[in-house]
Amino acid sequence: MTPEQILALPAMPPGNPSYPMGPYRFVDREYLIIAYESDPGAIREAVPEPLEPDGSNRILYEWIRMPDSSGFGDYTESGVVIPSLWGDEPVNFTAQMYLNDEPPITAGREIWGFPKRWGQPYLGVETDTLTGTLDYAGQRVAMGTMGYKYRDLAADADEPESAVAKTQVNLKLIPDVCGRPEIAQLVAYNMTDIQLKGHWGGPARLHLVPHVNAPVADFPVHRVQGGQHIIADMTLPYGRVLHDYLA
Repeated sequence: MTPEQILALPAMPPGNPSYPMGPYRFVDREYLIIAYESDPGAIREAVPEPLEPDGSNRILYEWIRMPDSSGFGDYTESGVVIPSLWGDEPVNFTAQMYLNDEPPITAGREIWGFPKRWGQPYLGVETDTLTGTLDYAGQRVAMGTMGYKYRDLAADADEPESAVAKTQVNLKLIPDVCGRPEIAQLVAYNMTDIQLKGHWGGPARLHLVPHVNAPVADFPVHRVQGGQHIIADMTLPYGRVLHDYLA
């Protein structure tokens, strides 16, 4: 391979890259988002400076079903998102993510710094209940439930905009070959070309189980505030660097 061919590759390995060039389009992307109050000390410890917790003591536990995603295929993910502040701008910091598909794990970590690990999430409708579960190493570590299409919120344009189009922030850490930090950044991105297909709210419950390698329960559930169910098409573009810890 020539240097030009090497630099044109989208990813490793050269003979069969894990993912193609972006941006990446998602069709019928489906969210279950359960908002709850948690421990302010746990939140402060998880949010990397210079981000700040937004003071609400609020956590968003999410399941996202992606049946049609360009370059990545069909998969589901689950994880912990913390509402935070970048200066005066409200953002969401992604603290933990678990999913069942190698290409988006690799691309997510390498490009945007998503904190992705392998797990077995599920999101589906069980009779009258929108149900999300997460298993790790054969053990159930999270279960969320919400009344199915309980209250239609599609007419309220602000709600899905804040849930889907809000600036998302990740802590991207990649070492060099000697183990020292090569990249240490806060990375931001915003979904684009959003086409809302449905948005519902309703009562919800969340159960988290302590696990050493999937520590979602480190953010204890004090009071569940409610659930959101969103279905939309959208595009994940490349991101931007907010803060470089090595600069």
